[in-house]
Amino acid sequence: MDAHIKKVYVPMTETGFYILLSLKKPNHGYAVVQSVKEMTDGDIVLTPGTLYGSLSKMEKDGLIKFLKEVDKRKLYKITDLGLEVLELEIKRIERLYRNSKMVMDDKMETM
Repeated sequence: MDAHIKKVYVPMTETGFYILLSLKKPNHGYAVVQSVKEMTDGDIVLTPGTLYGSLSKMEKDGLIKFLKEVDKRKLYKITDLGLEVLELEIKRIERLYRNSKMVMDDKMETM
């Protein structure tokens, strides 16, 4: 992964994170919107402008690729580079969680 991609995508926005996560299997835009809404219990609802702007940028940067068009819907899938970025972000989130848990557990013990 080149430095530019790492700088632009890590840390990721929640939107970018969930879009990549939704594209672990081939999906079209509306299915991505529904998937993100379901995964976040409705906390994140992607608008068409946000979704298609992100898809366009991610495709240009090589994180996702266009597979084919089915019934006028473009199917996209995460690439190996996209998986690498996603895994890096997951490790970052796990580290955040682990460190916050450790600090919060220590705080509870001192009370």
